[in-house]
Amino acid sequence: MQSWRRKALWLALLASWLLVLLRVFPLLRLAVPARPWAGAPQGWPRWLDAELLQSFSQAGELPEDDPQPPQVPRGGGHCDWGACFNVSKCRGGGLKVFVSPVAGPISDTQRGILASIESSSYHSVSPDEACLLLLLLGPEAPAGECSPVPQQWNGGKNQLVLSLHPALCPQTFPPGQAMVAKASPAVDTFRPGFDVALPLLPEAHPLRGGAPGQLRQHSPHPGVPLLALAEERGGWRVAGADSPACPWDGRCEQNRGPEQTPLGATLPNATFCVIPGHRPEALHFLQALQAGCIPVLLSPRWELPFSEVIDWTKAAIVADKRLPFQVLAALQEMPPTRVLALRQQTQFLWDAYFSSVEKVIHTTLEIIQDRIFGASAHPSLLWNSPPGALLALPTFSTSPSDFPFYHLQRGSRPVGRFSALIWVGAPGQPPLKLIQAVAGSQHCAQILVLWSSEKPLPPRWPKTTVPLTVLAGQRKVSDRFFPHRAISTDAILSLDAHSSLTTSEVDFAFAVWQSFPERMVGFLTWSHFWDEAQGGWGYTAERTNEFSMVLTSAAFYHRYYHTLFTHSLPKFLRTLADEAPTCVDVLMNFLVAAVTKLPPIKVPYGKQHPEARPPLAPGASEQQPPAQDCINQMAEEFGYMPLVSSRLRLDPVLFKDPVSVLRKKYRSLEKP
Repeated sequence: MQSWRRKALWLALLASWLLVLLRVFPLLRLAVPARPWAGAPQGWPRWLDAELLQSFSQAGELPEDDPQPPQVPRGGGHCDWGACFNVSKCRGGGLKVFVSPVAGPISDTQRGILASIESSSYHSVSPDEACLLLLLLGPEAPAGECSPVPQQWNGGKNQLVLSLHPALCPQTFPPGQAMVAKASPAVDTFRPGFDVALPLLPEAHPLRGGAPGQLRQHSPHPGVPLLALAEERGGWRVAGADSPACPWDGRCEQNRGPEQTPLGATLPNATFCVIPGHRPEALHFLQALQAGCIPVLLSPRWELPFSEVIDWTKAAIVADKRLPFQVLAALQEMPPTRVLALRQQTQFLWDAYFSSVEKVIHTTLEIIQDRIFGASAHPSLLWNSPPGALLALPTFSTSPSDFPFYHLQRGSRPVGRFSALIWVGAPGQPPLKLIQAVAGSQHCAQILVLWSSEKPLPPRWPKTTVPLTVLAGQRKVSDRFFPHRAISTDAILSLDAHSSLTTSEVDFAFAVWQSFPERMVGFLTWSHFWDEAQGGWGYTAERTNEFSMVLTSAAFYHRYYHTLFTHSLPKFLRTLADEAPTCVDVLMNFLVAAVTKLPPIKVPYGKQHPEARPPLAPGASEQQPPAQDCINQMAEEFGYMPLVSSRLRLDPVLFKDPVSVLRKKYRSLEKP
């Protein structure tokens, strides 16, 4: 009898402990927001860092604590991409956008949005030729003072209502069949796969370029606090590892912990940034990204920006605000490698999609263009890995293997052949010796001569073991960076007719480029500098240890940069390069540096070669405009100075070693 009572007591204790475990432990896990699907109930998100907090049940089995009746999104809640958008209008030329005229005074932000769209490849001057009509709304205004419905409204079909502010102008403006792109939309009114969630931008957000991220080191300083807590007034309050276990919980008000951020400080200095889930705090989310502070969102009720394409599991954490003790313990125990990966991703996302108004607008339009082309237009890798989807044009390719940025991640390397593109301008002398030297390379697949000279073609060309093709140019310096269909390899050796190279120099430079396919590898260098006297940028061709540009008169790079140069750069910059030919090298180096955030690579160039001269367009004179005129206009158009200085020069390994010349691979380069 006594034994039976003892067994019953143990069974009761065991059952009670099981109930406690089943009710408590599922709530102790950090979570990240799952990508919502149309028509799916908004339940618990999927979980992150399961190695820290063990899983005892499936996330789908967990009920909502406070069940809410389902709310139908206002104005066309049943709209989706297939029902409310006519894709057939976009099949011909892709996404073309017509901006409906803005009624009344235009703010600086609206003017910047209009300028960024008009200078992009999306713009259309006619509403009949466009497949998307954009209605641009300003800040919330009193009733009766908002932008009127455009004449081509048609119930909102193929329309995009865009507002960088949380609320649309009046509630009496139903979007109907129109897509809505606004800042921090509520999750219960957001239509997944149809609407676009924008970030909440501050009023002084840069129109283009933007400030870089603030992450400057791999691991935090010992004195850097663990947490920064978003305050209602816009500032931040920091708390260290020894702070109260629940610094954001109201029950711990008497132990709220220490310091406030200095007056005027806008960016937090901490490892994790705790942000409440209310929509007014959405502005803190962008500040955390820029600062490299991992956002920890406490049960947010607003849609994360660009959640359709951005994998926020790699940069942010969603936690349950009811469990401050467990969340803080999990953050303290997070492995340093995981912390570093999250912080690095915040910097990439900030720079790629959020650092300027122009990037926010272009990201919105690129998401819509991906819907038109299908999910394969931009795989997730292109959206969530540097340099980002805005710089990986689907018109070039939809496969990551065709871009120069993803070889390292995929464990591959470019094909071991290159195409030599020789630009012949004025004076148009046929580069016979140069053709023979390049054709002697074992890696040369073809030679293309771009003839942009007024002189007639020579009657004979040297015999080569590789195909030689002559292309007719339009007598513009920018012709050399046009994506010619005749180019059959990833690697391009860009040359001028007056360039002078040996076969060994070509072979070694190509071997270097294969290890760095995203960079430019060249022989002659320039360096930029800040001119205090002139109050602007300048550049010099003087030989120094430091450089930031390589001349495209003799340089290797990936052919994708031709596509970016032609279809991504504003027309103003390409025109500037044609009018001032010395600017073409600067512009190409600007482009590659802005994409990669890396400097070019210099390889040895024989002293017996003559110094390369800047290219001249047909009919141009030797006198060129001052350096500042060119480089400063480009820096202003980019919004910042993208060039990165370097002192790295790569030479053959056996250079000047006491080894027989016959045993050396690059004999002309490696003679003692």
